[in-house]
Amino acid sequence: MTSAATIGFLGTGLMGAPMARRLCAAGHAVRVWNRTPDKAAALVAEGARVAQDPRDAAREADAVICMVSSGPVSDEVLLGPEGALAAMRPGSVLAVMSSIPVETARRQAGIAAAASLLYVDAPVSGGEAGAVAGTLAIMAGGSPDAFARIRPILAAMGRPTHVGPAGSGQLAKLANQAIVASTIVTVAEAITFVERGGADPAKVREALLGGFADSTILKQHALPMIERTFAPGGPAKYQLKDTGTALAHAASLGLDLPVLSLVDRLFAGLVAHGDGDLDHSAVIREIRRRNGLSDQA
Repeated sequence: MTSAATIGFLGTGLMGAPMARRLCAAGHAVRVWNRTPDKAAALVAEGARVAQDPRDAAREADAVICMVSSGPVSDEVLLGPEGALAAMRPGSVLAVMSSIPVETARRQAGIAAAASLLYVDAPVSGGEAGAVAGTLAIMAGGSPDAFARIRPILAAMGRPTHVGPAGSGQLAKLANQAIVASTIVTVAEAITFVERGGADPAKVREALLGGFADSTILKQHALPMIERTFAPGGPAKYQLKDTGTALAHAASLGLDLPVLSLVDRLFAGLVAHGDGDLDHSAVIREIRRRNGLSDQA
């Protein structure tokens, strides 16, 4: 891939907009499309051009990046009546950075190969802050050639690592999400525990930093739990989507994951209580509800 590429970028929401902004800043010619046009139009000031539909974004592009909310939506914008794939030129690269099922990524890879396209599934971790800073962890599945072609573009958004054939990126992301979701629940339980016991939870967090209990979750999410501020960096409904997807894939492999099963039920309860649009750290609300505790800080 040349240092300055023409890129079609599909999906400029909470994560996609700062990712597209990083590509513009790196000197790429970026054509953006979003189902809500105003979200794409906001990137014009960064140098992007707004596409009329996914095909318009993909036409003559060196690479197309898809960053939408789910597997069905990615199928729609890539393979539907106005889907991008049909407009892509042979030899270009399709990078699906959405979190989608492993089976969806493998199926899309087969369709792309039949159209003489290279395919990489490259989901990310790091949240909105990582997207803004260009420090996302990027887990890429696909052929070595496909990864080599897209790597310079991915590097503008974070740290890409090739983890195996198509579908492997999604498998790595599901592992990531299992760790994240389980750790968030554990931190939420710990905060509830020390609050109920009479300690200062902010000071307990401070005391734990640097020890074996330290983690990115403890650093970034414990204070919002303590302060009850849940502006979404990663909405709880998407966390539930990912835990459900991970459990379904685990079942297809003949695996029982008891901790993740419990974590999934807690997030399902959170969403069922109307908190799905809050940050996933809001799972402390579900922990407190189960204990009959007020959610006031």
